Amino acid sequence: MKFLDLAKVYIRSGGGGGGCVSFRREKFVEFGGPDGGDGGKGGSVWAEAVDGLNTLIDFRYQQHFFAKNGQPGMGRQRTGKDGDDIVLKVPVGTEIIDEDEETLIADLTEVGQRVCLAKGGNGGFGNLHFKSSTNRAPSRANPGQEGIERTIWLRLKLIADAGLLGLPNAGKSTFLSAVSNARPKIADYPFTTLHPNLGVVGVDGKEFVMADIPGLIEGASEGRGLGDLFLGHVERCSVLLHLVDGTSSTITKDYRTILQELEAYSPELAAKPRITALNKIDALDAKTLAGRKRSLEKAVGAPVFLISGAAKKGLTEVLRALWAEIAADRAVSPEVKAWQP
Repeated sequence: MKFLDLAKVYIRSGGGGGGCVSFRREKFVEFGGPDGGDGGKGGSVWAEAVDGLNTLIDFRYQQHFFAKNGQPGMGRQRTGKDGDDIVLKVPVGTEIIDEDEETLIADLTEVGQRVCLAKGGNGGFGNLHFKSSTNRAPSRANPGQEGIERTIWLRLKLIADAGLLGLPNAGKSTFLSAVSNARPKIADYPFTTLHPNLGVVGVDGKEFVMADIPGLIEGASEGRGLGDLFLGHVERCSVLLHLVDGTSSTITKDYRTILQELEAYSPELAAKPRITALNKIDALDAKTLAGRKRSLEKAVGAPVFLISGAAKKGLTEVLRALWAEIAADRAVSPEVKAWQP
C-alpha cells in the first residue's frame, strides 16, 4: 500500500427538502384544511477516526463526497425523508484543515472521534405549519435550506511516542529493525527510507511506539532532498532520538545540520526533549571512538550514548532513556478529550 499523508477533499452536505402546499379534499370531510408536510433534512458530512488505517491513500482515488438531499414534504401531513449522512473514515492522527491550509478544524487523535464538517440543511415547513386561528388556509411553504459546500485538507501525523532523526544512512532503519519487529528497507545508499515507518518497542516490560522518517540533509527546509515533508510525523512524539553516524569524519557538523533544519521547520519541535546517540560504533577502534564521542558531547552539551544497531550494542540503555522521557511526558500531559462537534 502506498503511503499518503496529505489529501485535498471536496465535500458538500445535502440540502433540505422543500415544504409542501396541500389541502385535504376527502369527499365527506366538510372542512378540509391544509395538510402539507415538512421537507426532510439534508445529510451531513462527518469525519471519523478509525482503527486499522495508517495512510490517506483512499482519498487519492475519491476526492468528492456529496451527501444526499432531503426529500420534499408531501400531502396528508407526510414529512420528507432525511438525506443520508456521509462519513469520511480517516486514520488516527489525522488533522482536518480548512482550504487556506492554516486553519485547523479538528485533530482526530483517538479511535472513534468524530467531527461534523458540513451540516445538512434543514427541511422547509409545509403549509400545515402556518395554520393559525386567523389563517385557516395558508397557501405558502418554505423551501429547504441549502447544503454547505467546502474544500478541506486531510493531513496525517503518525501517533508515536519517540521519533528517529538523522542524516541519510545514519542507521535509523537498522536501529528500528533491531529494537522492534518492524522491517523497513535497509540498504547502503542514501534515502533508502522514502516514507515513515512505525515499530512497537519493548524495554523492561514497557512498550512504546517509535517512528522512523526519511533522513534530512542540509537545506531540507528549502526543499532539498525529500525536504521536511515528513517532519510532521514526529511532532506528536514525547522525545526525539538523534542518531549520528559514527563513521562520518564530520560528526559535529552532521549534528548541527539536523538541529538547524529542526529549528527552521518548527522551534517547538526543536525544543522537544532530545537524546543523542553515536551509531555504528562497531566499525570504529577504541581511540577513534573516544575522540569522536568527546567531540560530539562538546557539541551537544550533554552525555552521548554509544550504540550499534547492526551489532545490537548499547540499545537497552538508549531505550530506557527514551522510556524515562516518555513516562515523564505521559505523567504531566492531560488526557486527550474526545472531540465534541
